[in-house]
Amino acid sequence: MADRVDVYAQALLDIVVAEGHLDEVEDELFRFARIVEGNDELRITLSNPGLPLDRRAAIVDELLDNRALATTKAIAAFIVGAGRGHDLPAIVDRFVELAAQAREHAVAEVRSAVPLDDAQRQRIADALSHATRKQVEVKVIVDESVMGGIVATIGDTVIDGTVRHRLDQLKEQI
Repeated sequence: MADRVDVYAQALLDIVVAEGHLDEVEDELFRFARIVEGNDELRITLSNPGLPLDRRAAIVDELLDNRALATTKAIAAFIVGAGRGHDLPAIVDRFVELAAQAREHAVAEVRSAVPLDDAQRQRIADALSHATRKQVEVKVIVDESVMGGIVATIGDTVIDGTVRHRLDQLKEQI
């Protein structure tokens, strides 16, 4: 499966670079993949072989209508229409990694309870870049289970700066 994921991700990267909308499409696909990953019903529907491929692609189109570039909608619909709906999050994650590698950057998945503005994203990117000694791109996921603060994941490294984590540390000390 990893080979197919890599092939799809590389092909998508080539298409998006040719279209000239890499940053926007990358962000839109990343957010869409997180939605699919976090919604069992949607993930099952997009992967359901009993549902016609054109209907699954239409669902993607409806979900992204007026929320994403035409390129993003076409790519997501293509993945699902090709019968790879179950691989969509993995394909998009690999696509994001390849795009970051092409720019010689690392990708940080940052979970926060609230949306972050551009200044906050930049401060986090700067701090993570300093900590990892790599240029870091921040992808924010709004996760209401985060009580406060953020959780940043860069590859296998997790930096937990949440209130819950700090409270747990205090409990251990007491």
